[in-house]
Amino acid sequence: MEKNEKLVVTCDALGTQGEGVAHCEGTTLFVPYLLPGERAEVKVLKVKGNVAYARIEELLTPAEERVRPKCAVFARCGGCQLQHLKYRAQLKFKTGVVKEALRKIGGVSAAVAPCERSEKEYAYRNKLQLPVGRRGEENVIGFYAERSHRIVPIAACPIHPEWSEKLIAALARFMEKCGLDGYDEEAGTGQLRHIVVRELRGKFIVTLVTTVREIKGIDYFLFLLDEIFPTYSLYLNINQKKTNVVFGEEFVLVKGKGTYDCTEGGVSYEAGPQTFVQVNENVRGKLYERALSFADEADTVIDCYAGGGLLTAKFAKKCKKAYGIEIVPEASACADAVKTRNGLFEKMENTCGKVEALLPDLLSREKDVVVVLDPPRAGAARSVIRLLLASNVKKIVMISCDPATLARDVGLLTGALAETETGELVKTGASDAPYAIVSVEPFDMFPQTKHVETLVCLERK
Repeated sequence: MEKNEKLVVTCDALGTQGEGVAHCEGTTLFVPYLLPGERAEVKVLKVKGNVAYARIEELLTPAEERVRPKCAVFARCGGCQLQHLKYRAQLKFKTGVVKEALRKIGGVSAAVAPCERSEKEYAYRNKLQLPVGRRGEENVIGFYAERSHRIVPIAACPIHPEWSEKLIAALARFMEKCGLDGYDEEAGTGQLRHIVVRELRGKFIVTLVTTVREIKGIDYFLFLLDEIFPTYSLYLNINQKKTNVVFGEEFVLVKGKGTYDCTEGGVSYEAGPQTFVQVNENVRGKLYERALSFADEADTVIDCYAGGGLLTAKFAKKCKKAYGIEIVPEASACADAVKTRNGLFEKMENTCGKVEALLPDLLSREKDVVVVLDPPRAGAARSVIRLLLASNVKKIVMISCDPATLARDVGLLTGALAETETGELVKTGASDAPYAIVSVEPFDMFPQTKHVETLVCLERK
C-alpha cells in the first residue's frame, strides 16, 4: 500500500476517535466519516508500517445509520465527529468506547451501562469559545480544524443555541466597523484572540480575549450585545503571551455584575468567566443526581477538583459534611458564595489549592469518607491515586470526560495496573488493590462529538 493509492474498502468498525476502521492487504486503515458496513473508494494519505490513514473519495454503499449532518462545515471544523451518525448509534458507540478503554488501557473488564442520552441532540451547549484570527486581509471567526490551529470560519454552530449565530455576526460587524484585527499567531499581531460566552439560565458572561488593554469602539460592541442578550456581563481578558492558553491572568470588567447566580436541584450557586460549569445542563443534572446516590447521610464527602462548588453543595445538603478542593481562586470564591447563599456554614468547607497538597490532611482528620474525583482531561495526579490506595476511603466516585485517563486511574485503583519504580504503568492481570468497581455509567454530555462523560463508583473491599 502506498501514499495516494486509491482503494475500495469496507468499514469494519468505528475507532475511538469516531473514524471508520477498515482492513486491506494486511494494513489497518483509519478513514474519518466512514461508518461500519459502508463501502467506499478511499485515497491513502499516509502509510506507517501496517497502519494507514485515508479519506473518502466516493461513498459507494451508505449505511442505514448514516444521516445528513446539520452543520455546513462538518468534516472541516474539528468540533464534531459524529453528525453523520444516527443518535442512537452514537450512544452505542460511546458505551463501547468506555468499555474498550477500560479493557485496553486499564486492563479492567467491567460491565458498562448503556450511555445515558441527552434530551437535546443539538443546541445543548451553554458555552461558546471561538478563536479569532487573520487570514490575509480578512478576519476569521470560527473553530480550529482537527489537529491544527487553522481556523475554519463559521456563521453558526448547531450544537450551540440560537444566540451563538447572533453573537458571531455581531463580533464580525464590530471588528469591521471599528477596524480591529484578529490575532496572527505567527506574527503576534492583532487585537482580538478569542471570544468566550457562558450562559447561566438566560444570563450571559461574554469575555473578549485581547492583546491590548483598551479596545477601540468597545461602546459599539456593547450596543450590539444589548440587542442580543437581556442580561449580560462583558469582560476584557488581557493575553499578550505567545501561548495556546486561551485566558491571560488579567480580567477587566467592562459592564455587568461579573458573576451570576442560578438554582439547580435546590442549590443556589454562582459562576464567573473562569468557573467550570458542565456544558450540558440536562445531562449534568442526571450525572450529579447519580453521583449523589453513592453517598449516605452519615458520610463525609471530599470533592476534589470541585469547580464552583455546585456538586459540593449538593453533597453538603445530603451528607454529614462536604469539603471542596479547587485550584482556581475565582471558582473557589464562587464555592464560598454558594456555601453562604445556601446556609451551609457548618456543613460545607472550601479550600483553594492543589488536591495533592490538601487532601492528605483531610483524610487524616475524617472518617467514613467518600472521595469524589472530577479532574481535568489529564486525569487525577498520580500522587492523588497513590494517596487513595494507601487510605481508608470507603468509596471513590470518579467523573471523567476522557475514557483513556479514566481507564488509567481505575486500573491503578483496582490493581489491574501497577506503577514501576521508573513511573511506567504495566498490566498485572490481577485485582489485589483495595478497591473494586461498583458501576460504570457513561453520560452523553457532548452529542455529535466523540467525547463522553463517565461516572464510576469504586468501593473498598
